[in-house]
Amino acid sequence: MSWAAAGRSLVRGCVVPVQWVVGALAVLAVGLLPTGLGFVLLPPAANGLRRLSDRARGWVRSETGDPIAAPDPLPRRTRLILGQPGFWRDLRWAILDPVVGGLLLAIPNAFVLYGVFGALVQPLIWRRLDDGNWYAFIPVTSTTTMLLAALLGLGFAVLGAVCAPPVLRLHARWTRLLLAPGRVELTRRVRQLAGSRADVLDVHAAEVRRIERDLHDGAQARLVALGMTLDVATRLVESDPAQARLLLLEVRENSERALQELRDLVRGILPPVLADRGLADAVRSLALESPLDVEVDSALAGRPPAPVESAAYFAVAELLANAGKHAGARTVRIRFDHDGGRLRAEVADDGRGGADPARGSGLRGIRDRLAAFDGTLALHSPPGGPTSATLEIPCALSSPKTSSSSATG
Repeated sequence: MSWAAAGRSLVRGCVVPVQWVVGALAVLAVGLLPTGLGFVLLPPAANGLRRLSDRARGWVRSETGDPIAAPDPLPRRTRLILGQPGFWRDLRWAILDPVVGGLLLAIPNAFVLYGVFGALVQPLIWRRLDDGNWYAFIPVTSTTTMLLAALLGLGFAVLGAVCAPPVLRLHARWTRLLLAPGRVELTRRVRQLAGSRADVLDVHAAEVRRIERDLHDGAQARLVALGMTLDVATRLVESDPAQARLLLLEVRENSERALQELRDLVRGILPPVLADRGLADAVRSLALESPLDVEVDSALAGRPPAPVESAAYFAVAELLANAGKHAGARTVRIRFDHDGGRLRAEVADDGRGGADPARGSGLRGIRDRLAAFDGTLALHSPPGGPTSATLEIPCALSSPKTSSSSATG
């Protein structure tokens, strides 16, 4: 017997009508797509449905200890939403669960509510009711029958509490059947993750080769030259002090260049401002160095995980560089926000447009970088402009902090 389980059953019973209404709105939005109104209604309906289904997945995990694989995040564009199997699973759950799941939950809920009425409400109101007042099979016409009805109500409530745990487990299995991805989708997902992992390994190997090349051709070569120059200067100290002094000045100049090259190399791996101050301030630092008019606005109430933060930073840096190098843009607007499950970065410029990932290795690199975190890049860049790019990466934020204000560079 579990009164806590009975309470959870009552709460879920209250959510059932809500999910049916939201599911009906989603069905209505799909039906109205030919009229154009569905394109406006479907995204909010789908997002509301996803929030409810995510809560249902959490319930399944709490009841069974076995989580349901989370679906891909919903995109913003209606056509992409319709192409997501996760949306159709959510819709199937919202329509079918109120029928089957609602009937299951009605068993303990009916016993508990009817029992509470008989045990707590009936004793207070039975004198005000007509003489034909009955509770179950007991005619409540006297104090004695009222007490019998109260005892029967208590028994009904206890029976509901006894039924609640197995009913909740059965309801969790039914929910899993509706929301869990099928074998075909899991196979596709495994292949996608395997491909993303291979792409990430290729990117990592290329980055290691770049670092090795920069070290070999830059700082390492300068340091070797420094050693040779110092050796010559040491031999000339006694015989030609003036020439030795010139060589030492050259050594100092080359050491400063080597140090600057090492700093640039480290900055390319992980900018210090990103590690110290976070994503928004690191992008503001880029904005200050950019020749474009860049506006950066952040609504982040915390910091993403470090790998996600780094991926988002370099993706935005690449988009900002493309805006100035290829698009001929003058102004760029960058905005960061987080909707509770996804980090979103929007980069918009007033350039000539025409950006195509199929023709640009930089854009393909951004998609490969984001794919490692199940992230996506949505690009809208018609010829003549403007261009807008939206990056979305599933993640949680760290402890909240006061979000910084917008800045212009």
